Amino acid sequence: MGQCVTKCKNPTSSLGSKSGDKEGGSKSHHKKGGHKEEQHAPCSKAIGELSNGTKALEVTMETPVISAMMGEPHRDMGLDGNGLSMLRIEELFYCYKDEHEDAILEEGMEMFCIDLCVDPAEFRVLVLAWKFQAATMCKFTRKEFTDGCKAIKADSLEGICSSFPVMLLDAKGEENFKDLYRFTFQFGLDADEGQRSLQRDIAIALWRLVFTQNSPAILEHWLDFLSENPSSIRGISRDTWNMFLNFTQAIGPDLSNYSEEEAWPSLFDTFVEWELERRKKEEEQMAKEEEGRCTDSECSPTTDRLETEGSRGSQTWGGH
Repeated sequence: MGQCVTKCKNPTSSLGSKSGDKEGGSKSHHKKGGHKEEQHAPCSKAIGELSNGTKALEVTMETPVISAMMGEPHRDMGLDGNGLSMLRIEELFYCYKDEHEDAILEEGMEMFCIDLCVDPAEFRVLVLAWKFQAATMCKFTRKEFTDGCKAIKADSLEGICSSFPVMLLDAKGEENFKDLYRFTFQFGLDADEGQRSLQRDIAIALWRLVFTQNSPAILEHWLDFLSENPSSIRGISRDTWNMFLNFTQAIGPDLSNYSEEEAWPSLFDTFVEWELERRKKEEEQMAKEEEGRCTDSECSPTTDRLETEGSRGSQTWGGH
């Protein structure tokens, strides 16, 4: 999920990269169990195109699963208080569920994103994972998927797609974004390895992702600082991650109101010193370039002023 940066160990990769190229939406899922083998095709069908311009995939499935995917009515589907069919949610989960584990894993997640017509690396997928309260990248447990669908009031692919605008709007709220921001740190950790801090490259990728809708002015300079100092910055702690949001809200773009006396992480002190020095060098370089463009005969302020004053003097004496 997201860019699958934790599981794939590659912040620029997409879901499923470990298993090589996929066959897109035409690949079928095969599940083996104690009974006869079931075959599930990708669960997507939409009229026309979604907002991102991606065409939906063809569907070869028969009811009741196809009705579960697209929200079509089907008999004997018990509805909850919000009118959601738990059977449709269950069938949607089984369409992408791993054949060995009771969860949607990397390959199923890739197919899920394809059928939703979303890029696994885009912000909408992170927001969906937040709404589902997913504990791990590239994975939805049965409970996370079921509770998530209930939370966004959707029991089909079509319902999930139509919920994206509302989810994005929710993510813009101050308190909701703070919750999403803190969720992103935990989401990026590798639970299997017991990680307590984010790898630097993963943190950079997640910072860019989580600030998609509202990027602070200082963000790119901060990420440049992290990228240019790999030896001294190996990981990002939870405290540093959380405090950076406060930093973007409290400190102005010119960094003039930053004080080392306040309780900022020491990494921020280093960053501010680095950034101010970078700006100083940039200004000096710009001044040298400006001087290089000006020659005595072309744009010397003194020469221009003398010539103008001399011209005025001639006109004055000539008038007498």
